[in-house]
Amino acid sequence: MSQPLTVPPGKRIRLKDFDPAWCGGEEKRRALAETQRNVQALGELAYRLYAENRRALLIVLQGMDTSGKDGTIRTVMDGINPQSCQVTSFKAPSEEELDHDFLWRIHRAVPRRGNVGIFNRSHYEDVLVVRVRGLVPEKEWQSRYDRINEFERLLCDGGVRLVKFFLHISKEEQRQRLQARLDDPTKRWKFSRRDLEERKLWAEYQRAYEDALTRCNTPHAPWYIIPSDRKWYRNLTVSRVLRQVLEEMDPQFPPPEPGLKELTVE
Repeated sequence: MSQPLTVPPGKRIRLKDFDPAWCGGEEKRRALAETQRNVQALGELAYRLYAENRRALLIVLQGMDTSGKDGTIRTVMDGINPQSCQVTSFKAPSEEELDHDFLWRIHRAVPRRGNVGIFNRSHYEDVLVVRVRGLVPEKEWQSRYDRINEFERLLCDGGVRLVKFFLHISKEEQRQRLQARLDDPTKRWKFSRRDLEERKLWAEYQRAYEDALTRCNTPHAPWYIIPSDRKWYRNLTVSRVLRQVLEEMDPQFPPPEPGLKELTVE
């Protein structure tokens, strides 16, 4: 059997149908080697994208706490020149951001042409934590799915390729990762008592994610559901998808000025 990474748009997504510990029979040693090859290829493809300077790539990372958003960025994006790659982490909105519509701060962080942008959490927080915590009326967050789809369509029409990853972990795996943070003095700074409060809302977050994944899964911006209990398999799968996307984009170096071959630098 195999487990798909994507679901056809319009079909209901149920997370119980996806095994977060799935690894497709891959061998860890070979997976690590392939991931490294993909990381190198991503660096070369991103360099061409930067030189071409016509399109951009936006990577959206969503997932429950400890699902591995930071680890994915550290590992998979390691080969991309920081000059052409920006990571934006979306936390609680500032006073200024609250004085605008919920997509205002998101649009400001969209990568410029030639660049790769990475969202560590994203506009989807406004149909996830906002919904689960009851921060806005239901009528408001219900209306946001359509606005998100329209926004992403706008970005795609403007030359931004969207790749959205949901890093899918089990509740037991999250427990182990949170406990590991508590047990390691060098990682204890990452732990907050609020993590335990959020964990109590696991079922509510799963339902909120299922709605977001289903209602905002479009042909131009599909969701990839990445099994993430095994970090090495998560990194392998994300690197494979991104390499395939950039190879499909096939960025090209711009043509040089005429006559450069005849020049000599003295």
